[in-house]
Amino acid sequence: MNKSSKDLLWIVIGVILLFVLANRCSKMKRERYKKTPVEELMVSLHEVPNYSIMLYDMDFEEGLTSNVFKHRYQVVTNINDSIETDVTDWKEVTESFFEKHEKDLGMEIASKKDGKIKREVAPAGFREYVGNERYGHWQQRSDGSRFWEFYGKYAMLSSVFHMMSPTPYSHWYDYDRHYRSYGRPYYGGGSHSYGSYGNTQRNRNRSWNSTKSSGFKNRVQRRVSRSSRSSSRYNSSSFRSRGGGFGK
Repeated sequence: MNKSSKDLLWIVIGVILLFVLANRCSKMKRERYKKTPVEELMVSLHEVPNYSIMLYDMDFEEGLTSNVFKHRYQVVTNINDSIETDVTDWKEVTESFFEKHEKDLGMEIASKKDGKIKREVAPAGFREYVGNERYGHWQQRSDGSRFWEFYGKYAMLSSVFHMMSPTPYSHWYDYDRHYRSYGRPYYGGGSHSYGSYGNTQRNRNRSWNSTKSSGFKNRVQRRVSRSSRSSSRYNSSSFRSRGGGFGK
């Protein structure tokens, strides 16, 4: 093979390598900018002025070559003070998105209030309803401690958001003063009362914790490399349940 032929061969190889690399980069770019199920829900709710999206359940399945990560979401909408709630089917998510929210079971992970969208993690109901005198008020005990009580018309919101009963003022104040303005997730300070590891969710969902397979818990323990992990699934409850559902 003469020199010109060798040069031509290297040119062809270079073009092929560039083509393969360009395709791979294009694929990675498409995957990187693919909407998450939460973003898809937000698109479907673009005409709704007020809503809350909570991480209702999570799971993953181990495979020989890859793992499948899944979420379910609870969506609470508020249109002209008419509040409705629904739970989605399972949605496949990326491993990175799963890991991003592995502490957020039961938490609000996206919301919209008066048309303004927030992608911040907070205890369900804290951003819009608790502390809002339109929906309830703070009650004081004889010992001076205070807790949130919804008005009768909105009493079921406590169940809709699976709230601590009663919700202490100290938790909401800590969240409102030290976390909300900074967009930081609030899990109950040092007590971890909320989220995947929260005592509130674990105590409320004893029946689920006792029936959830030990295999799932062991897999999660291995995934997050923690010495202990508690998982919880919510039982469906609703203020007013939608038919059809979001994202089904």
